[in-house]
Amino acid sequence: MASGTRRSGCPTRAATSTTTGSPDRRILWGGYDAIYHFGRSIRPEHEDRTVTFEKLARHFAETFPQLDGIRFTHRWAGVIDTSSRFCAFFGTAHRDRTAYATGFTGLGVGASRFAADVMLDLLAGEPTERTRLEMVRKKALPFPPEPISWIGIQVTTWSMGREDRTGKRNLWLRLLDHLGLGFDS
Repeated sequence: MASGTRRSGCPTRAATSTTTGSPDRRILWGGYDAIYHFGRSIRPEHEDRTVTFEKLARHFAETFPQLDGIRFTHRWAGVIDTSSRFCAFFGTAHRDRTAYATGFTGLGVGASRFAADVMLDLLAGEPTERTRLEMVRKKALPFPPEPISWIGIQVTTWSMGREDRTGKRNLWLRLLDHLGLGFDS
């Protein structure tokens, strides 16, 4: 796909899409439709979901109407590393000789440099402005067991779609915000 300028946009508020240009003037477009499979199932056949790719194409057309008729030449899907607060959390293991950052929820590309600096700070064992942040000091709550996880994710996904359509957060999303869980917490 050709593009004369670099642009970025998001057709929805509750779910995100990502856009970037390439040196050869193509557009990389992705995001939005994170599908949870009961039991935390991870299998290759989950990655080829036509309805997801069609939804991404519709969102692209809504965001860039001037590129009407452009077709996608490649598609890819994969597992999203997430946490209950929808952003990275940090820690150490092996008697503080190994540092980790996990749970980026699809936002790891932009946050990876920050995460690397946090992990180096943790390994050095010296308090820094980064290591004093609540998001570094406190772990995300673990996801509950099935079927509670599946039910909660389905209600949250429905609620986020509703927010995209109405512009209003429902009681469920406001509760998650209050508990510090989710994108707007």
